[in-house]
Amino acid sequence: MKHEQYDFFLKPRFNLDTADTNQQEEISEGELISVDADHRKFNIHKGIARFVNSSVSYADSFGLQWNEFRKEQLDSYSGLPITENRFWENTKWNRSELATKIVLEAGCGAGRFTEILSKTGAHIVSFDLSSAVDANYANNNEKENVFIFQGDIYDIPFPDQYFDNIFCYGVLQHVPDPDLAYTTLFNKLKPGGKISIDFYFKTTKLSPWIQPKYFWRKVTTKMSSARLMKIIKFYIPFWLPVDTLIRKIPFVGDKILACLLIPCWNYTGIGLSYKQRKQWAILDTFDALSAKYDLPKTMEEINQMIDSDHNESVEVFYGGTGVVANVVKK
Repeated sequence: MKHEQYDFFLKPRFNLDTADTNQQEEISEGELISVDADHRKFNIHKGIARFVNSSVSYADSFGLQWNEFRKEQLDSYSGLPITENRFWENTKWNRSELATKIVLEAGCGAGRFTEILSKTGAHIVSFDLSSAVDANYANNNEKENVFIFQGDIYDIPFPDQYFDNIFCYGVLQHVPDPDLAYTTLFNKLKPGGKISIDFYFKTTKLSPWIQPKYFWRKVTTKMSSARLMKIIKFYIPFWLPVDTLIRKIPFVGDKILACLLIPCWNYTGIGLSYKQRKQWAILDTFDALSAKYDLPKTMEEINQMIDSDHNESVEVFYGGTGVVANVVKK
């Protein structure tokens, strides 16, 4: 954490104690003490403010996957604008308007979207509950406008109505109470601010992304994350070519894969090389099978979740990993 970041974002609410500075003049280790009556204490470790006190959480599997596959889904690493296109097409935000804004990214993973946001010139505040923040820190900390911390979506250490924009993709379906998490985020948004979320869509349609996932999750969520990762790393290289061939069967390929119940997140047709597809398949198959919570919603349930008297405008549509909801706050 840079000293300027502490001064700008945290100093009004936390006193800095026992700080160690590294060779880059960053606060590498230290302690933050809340100025509130409870005087809660939090560590700064490896340059990251850690607003979590538990060593074990429901998001631990994400920490494992993103530290193992730290760069795979960064556009700067893949050489493809996959993340950038998804971000701008789904948020529908205006690039030039973000330059002076304070933007919260909730659930950053390894920072594929942090990288895109950092290019806007906005002040980016990015966090994750898991140790994925270490991967994001390694990927994006050198960017002057990015502040990364470890924290809980239900206990974000910033005041209500603080952020101009809030971005949360690939997260809400993986928390124990998505509705409460959304409300917490919405409360942090300034009047006139914009929030963009996406959510897994609940459906019974035959798909290789649906039936294999929920069939095996009954078993895989009870495994250790390390063991599950080993299993997926073993079978994906053998199965991926077969999966690719079946997908080429017109009209029925996806239905065949759904019935075979062999999970394989195979991203054909988006420009990835075979080597890249294999890495993405291991990463996202693990992601699908390991998350403790996986709570998709119907379109009606998503509209209910975001419903508020404080909404100025709402747009809900299919995109991203399922459904995207963009809201402007009154």
